[in-house]
Amino acid sequence: MPSAKNLSDGKDVALDDVAFGARFNGPLVHESVRAELAAKRQGTSSTKTRGEVRGGGAKPWRQKGTGRARAGSSRSPIWTGGGTTFGPKPRHFTFKVNRKERRAAFRSALSVHAERGSLAVFDTGAFDEISTKAAARLVADWGARGSLLVILGESEERAALSFRNLSNVRGVVPTTNVGVADLIGAANVLVSPAALEALTARAKGEKSQTTEEASA
Repeated sequence: MPSAKNLSDGKDVALDDVAFGARFNGPLVHESVRAELAAKRQGTSSTKTRGEVRGGGAKPWRQKGTGRARAGSSRSPIWTGGGTTFGPKPRHFTFKVNRKERRAAFRSALSVHAERGSLAVFDTGAFDEISTKAAARLVADWGARGSLLVILGESEERAALSFRNLSNVRGVVPTTNVGVADLIGAANVLVSPAALEALTARAKGEKSQTTEEASA
């Protein structure tokens, strides 16, 4: 059964075998990461074609007799001030990934960290007061190297404020916002007990007790 180290007491925390013991599915993870990153793109870039640029209605010179190349408009793409050929237009980059595939990719990402030992749990009760120094000490005692993703529950704001200014912290996100790209992009993942419960429920397609209490 997979496990994670509890940084608060040094003991191992047993992890759910379904959520954290799945086989890594590379193609599925890749597709989910592409979908998440594509959904974040604004798609607002826009250029004008030759038909949209102001002016250019009159023919610059007559068709024959000038010795110059024929020209029908001064807004041709090869002219200065002309339109753009095949330029970007506003568009949506999103594409669909089925719910079961997203969930399987999420389990794969969680399982990779559990297998590598790059997943740890900590008690947010130690952060009753905002303390970046205490957060830095906790990470240093863990000995984690590389980027760090901190996942917390919705009501654990003091802990979030304590970790957000650390240089190696990739992000501090609630369980509802964490995606496959966040998990794969981080070298280490640090979660609270409440976040661990919510992640497990989400990976299994269940409702966590924390989510039910928030919606009540």
